[in-house]
Amino acid sequence: MTQVRSASATYTYVDIENVVRRVNADLVMIADSTGCWTPEEARNYAHDVEVLAKAGYLKWVDVTLISNGVEIKAVRFEVDTDAGSLSTSRPGGVLWPKVAGAKLRIVLSYTDDYTSAAREATKGKLKIGWVTCYDDTSHAALSSSGGRNYVSNAYGMQRKDWAS
Repeated sequence: MTQVRSASATYTYVDIENVVRRVNADLVMIADSTGCWTPEEARNYAHDVEVLAKAGYLKWVDVTLISNGVEIKAVRFEVDTDAGSLSTSRPGGVLWPKVAGAKLRIVLSYTDDYTSAAREATKGKLKIGWVTCYDDTSHAALSSSGGRNYVSNAYGMQRKDWAS
């Protein structure tokens, strides 16, 4: 006898808000520890992450600490819309050092649904004036240093960490 079962993964805006709240906590910790962004700047980035995530346009968020042109630390939050099997983590582990000549770079990657019409429709909801970036975000000069999962029902973001 054979049984076939299927399940569909679902999530709501509340699940996205729960996950982005954890991402926001990480962004604020990174901002505070490096001194490169104000807490308000970090919250504005998190706001835009949430807007794009709720619309289904967000693929990943990459944040890199750069000192005098050299990558020091990085994290990437990759959207997972079938994350129900993952367990969630608490935010943290991102108290990055204050270094000379430091800057933080944040890069967002979008889904294919983020067409020019979608960009125009979303533009008024975003707090940051995002521009196209062609920087290498592979972090080839850094080593993988762990990560965390932020999950609420089937919606999640898997954080990957890199360090020098």
